[in-house]
This record gives sequence, structure tokens and C-alpha cells, in this order.
Amino acid sequence: MTTASVLSRFALPGKVAIVTGSGRGIGRATALHLASAGAIVGVIDRNADKGEAVVKAIEAEGGKARAFTVDVTDEAGMEAAIGAMASEFGAIDVLVNNAGMAIRSPALDMPVEDWNKVVSVNLTAMFVAARLSARHMRASGRGGVIINVASIMGLSGGLYPNAAYQSTKGGVVNMTRALALEWAPLDIRVNAVAPTFVRTPFIQPILDDPERMNTVKAHTPLGRIAEPEEIADAILFLASPAAAMITGTTLPVDGGFLAR
Repeated sequence: MTTASVLSRFALPGKVAIVTGSGRGIGRATALHLASAGAIVGVIDRNADKGEAVVKAIEAEGGKARAFTVDVTDEAGMEAAIGAMASEFGAIDVLVNNAGMAIRSPALDMPVEDWNKVVSVNLTAMFVAARLSARHMRASGRGGVIINVASIMGLSGGLYPNAAYQSTKGGVVNMTRALALEWAPLDIRVNAVAPTFVRTPFIQPILDDPERMNTVKAHTPLGRIAEPEEIADAILFLASPAAAMITGTTLPVDGGFLAR
């Protein structure tokens, strides 16, 4: 096999991809990665300016993208955005379920309203986006790939009080398995990545606290946190033909955190 043929296994020429929460952080890095691999990217973010900025960055490199200002908990809005991509470009081939939130609070003090907010974004909205995308994948007859962004906190008890986040990310891990089994006959692969702490605004309070950062690094054998592009690398792999025999798995990108 030639170098070119090997590299082609990681390419997505003409594939139609959706990335939620793609205005910044992991989602932004993923949208740029997928576009660089040849995909047409639907950038979904509730912040219009950030979404448009990502589209401009993709177009500046010769790629193709569309921006949709949608909150992922708005089912009708998500259906319209995903449907618009499918209508314009003929199919949905890849969904990256990235949008998420955390309300960090000790469980004894957490109002049920806050719990429900985290569940609605981190679990329910992921399910809805996956179901909407899978319907288009089935209709196209060419299958597809869904990658859910879970977390090491869905596979461990974590380092800090964050019960709603940890519970929902654990749900994402098992939802990934369940959907992979159900949709395998449709040639739809469903996988997840489980990032460690990543250098994004999502963990800004930890980034700003040297003591907490030292704790995170001490629990990470590689001794550092991840960069957004390192998570996007794993997502691109799972989206590509190179991962054609992988479904129902959660890939930790964690610097060894879960090996302890």
C-alpha cells in the first residue's frame, strides 16, 4: 500500500458533516479538521459570531461550510439545521455531538433545575441530534458515522464535585454502545471520545488556579492537559474510513488518566 493510499484512509472528500458546539474549543478544532480532510461542515453553535468565524476560517483555506445559530436543546431548530445541510448537499455522513455544559456544584447543594439543564444539553440533546442525523443517514442509503464527545468523567468519579456532568457523560458512553448496536444494520457507526481536561474556556476556572492545575497534572501520567486539536485528531480518525471496523467504543484521549 502506498503512502498516498494510506493517507486517503483518513480523508473525507465530499462528506457532509455536522459539528455541534463548534464555535470554540474542541468543536472548533474538529470543524477545522474535518474541513481540512475534505468534508463540507455544518457549524452549529448558539453564538452566531463564533459560528460565522469558524465558517470564514474554513473558507479561507478553500473549504466549504455553513453556519447555523441553534441551541442544541431546540429540537425544531436542530431538525431544520440538519435538514438544510442534507437538502443542500444530499446527505448527512458525519455527526459530531460535541456541545456540552457543566454546572459544577456539590451534589448536596445542586438544585434539580441545574441538574435538568445539564441533562438536557449533555444527554437529551445528543440523543436528539443523533436520531435526527441517523434518519438522514438511513434515507441516503450510504450509512454514516456519529461521534459523541463524552469525558473521562463518564468513566471515573472525577477529581472535583460535578455529579451532573459525570452522570450525563457516563450516560453518553452507554448511549453510544446502545445506538451502535441498534444502528449497525443501517451501516451507521457510533463511537465516542473521552477527553481529559482540555485547554479551552470550558475549564477556565481550573486553568486560572495553579493549585488545581497541579492536581490535574499529578493525576495525568503524561503530566499535562490536552490541546483541542489532540481531541479533534481522535474524532477525525473515528470519522474516517480508517476506523471502518470500529463501532460502539469510547476512545479515551487522556494522557493516561484512566490507566491509574
